[in-house]
Amino acid sequence: MLIVTTPKEGNSVKITDVRVRKISKESKMRAIVSITIDDEFVVHDIKVIEGEKGLFIAMPSKKATDGEYRDIAHPINSATRDSIQRIILEAYEKAKDEPDEM
Repeated sequence: MLIVTTPKEGNSVKITDVRVRKISKESKMRAIVSITIDDEFVVHDIKVIEGEKGLFIAMPSKKATDGEYRDIAHPINSATRDSIQRIILEAYEKAKDEPDEM
């Protein structure tokens, strides 16, 4: 179980599951991740992307009518985002060394 502590009043949520699907094709996207929060809420389609400065996550998004992509779900503050990103990237690093499923 992984815990993300939010700045407000020390509240915390538990990321109780992280599922990593590695992407094998040549692209900057390395994986698609789903996280479960407190065994009650799931966020699918978080992307792990290789950028110029290293790996980062992109929250699930959809294309708006103006052509811009807008996040569907995202953390409200940067501290929570940083914690979620750290947890996801740690899970990705572990999954990277595991053999691909058939």
